[in-house]
Amino acid sequence: MVERLGAWGIDRVFGYSGDGINGVLAAIRRAGTIEFVQARHEENAAFMATGHAKYGGGVGVMLSTQGPGAIHLLNGLYDAKLDHVPVVAIIGQQHSSVLGSGYMQEVDLQVLFSDVAAQFLSLVSSPDQVPMVIDRAFRSALATRSPAVVIVPHDVQSSPAPQLPHEHGVIVTSPRFTPSRPRPEASELDAAAAILDAGERIAFLVGRGASGARDDVTALAERLGAGVTTSLLGKPFVDEHHELVAGTMGHLGTVASGHVLTECDTLVIVGSHDPWTEFYPAPGQARAIQIDTDARVIGDRYPVEVGLVGDAAETLQALIDRVGERIRPWTTTVREHVENGRRVSAERAAVPADPVNPEAVVRALDERLPADALVAIDVGSPVYWYARQLHLPRGVDAHLSGTLASMGCGVPYGLAAKLLTPERPIVVLAGDGGMQMTGLTELATIASRWPTWSDPRFVIAVFDNHDLAEVSWEQREMEGEPRFRASQALPSVPFADVANLLGLGGECVSTPEALDGAWERAFAADRPYVLDIRTDPAVPLIPPLSQAGEKLEGMRRSLEAERAAGGEHAERALRLLETYAGIELGT
Repeated sequence: MVERLGAWGIDRVFGYSGDGINGVLAAIRRAGTIEFVQARHEENAAFMATGHAKYGGGVGVMLSTQGPGAIHLLNGLYDAKLDHVPVVAIIGQQHSSVLGSGYMQEVDLQVLFSDVAAQFLSLVSSPDQVPMVIDRAFRSALATRSPAVVIVPHDVQSSPAPQLPHEHGVIVTSPRFTPSRPRPEASELDAAAAILDAGERIAFLVGRGASGARDDVTALAERLGAGVTTSLLGKPFVDEHHELVAGTMGHLGTVASGHVLTECDTLVIVGSHDPWTEFYPAPGQARAIQIDTDARVIGDRYPVEVGLVGDAAETLQALIDRVGERIRPWTTTVREHVENGRRVSAERAAVPADPVNPEAVVRALDERLPADALVAIDVGSPVYWYARQLHLPRGVDAHLSGTLASMGCGVPYGLAAKLLTPERPIVVLAGDGGMQMTGLTELATIASRWPTWSDPRFVIAVFDNHDLAEVSWEQREMEGEPRFRASQALPSVPFADVANLLGLGGECVSTPEALDGAWERAFAADRPYVLDIRTDPAVPLIPPLSQAGEKLEGMRRSLEAERAAGGEHAERALRLLETYAGIELGT
């Protein structure tokens, strides 16, 4: 099994030990060709394997024992499934002879993983199967961009590896994968070009599927005078400094993106399957073209006239050759929306808060982010500030749990990125909730590993507001309910002090004036560094008002009820809500 993993180019696996996987671990030790990365918990190991695939572009591999260890993997596996990332999980199981007996730690793993590994799930019942099952698992993971699960009972792991005979009942396979490259028909490209030529107000929605098409997106947008928005996962793959790029769409999106999508009459979806459909143009508002390598998702989020199944870069290049170039008044409108959006972002970050405005934290990072950095973002309010305030230089990749939206992914993702490229600086943006969930435990992993890194820079910025802020604002907006303190308040944790105890660097930041110096010290440190930044939970998480302005009144009513009940932060949150809305409206 270990030899087969090596044949697939795997030199690192993530996991946690247990008797159910001891046979595989022993083989890894004996072979000495694959690094075993011990996480503090199987869930974190699964996040690391998923992060490894996202940053590295290959397949992430995780190992787990049976029973509780296997169950822990599920969250990271679902993260991979929903973000379409190829991973392979190799999971131990009790001896074949006791399966079905209700043995200790016996869980029906085939039932447990039947949904998350719907594309490939196999129980290895004999050593002869191992090469074939491993090969099929990798091919399936790569072809479907989804998790594959291989279950190996302990007695099978410990059996001798056979020489496979050439006879009936034995399948000999090879560790090889050849990706398909679908191309749209010329007639489909012509039909798409006709729609683009007829459009007056063209908008792009760019997703992660455009990762290799950054320049092609820009070239076609310039030719058409189109406004460019991105999904959250597509943000790293456009030039957000460009005058036509309006930024991230959705509830956490930019003001400019809201206007572009609200006003367009033509929509080009490039490699995106974003679920925030209420932030797309209204059905019937825009004629739509969709480009994707997966025919199953064409028309899945928005009514599409022309679907182009093919590689984003090649398809966009073919469209560039087919469309005419002409001046559209819309282009001036897009530039104005983009310029106004930048004003809104700057003014929001400058609003005084108690003690620190979280948008100011990321804005200070934006001016200091190393050009070769990699960024990991934990789920929660930091995603909003990342989407609205951080402009990624070309080549700076950033990832998060985009569709599952699972808290706790930030530090494990950062570790996976660092192990892939130890020479590059890593930045993790995490809320105090996500940090308490998984980040604190993985600080121990960082402390044990950083002395071997060629570049020690690993900066974790904790947005420490003692609140599960995103959910607090969701309660106000979506439920019309005041914040429920018992569910939302978080205990105080001295994150920087914990880092210092582990031999890492760290400091607490409690004033906006200290932000610039804190980021500079973190990037200049000779070891990983934790910034415990005391941010204000009253800073509002509001969607672009052009698309969801009616939700503002519901937030007001919830906060007024909260204030009447003596809720902490309510008065300040009301004031900030009005300030933020006024900035967006220019009033």
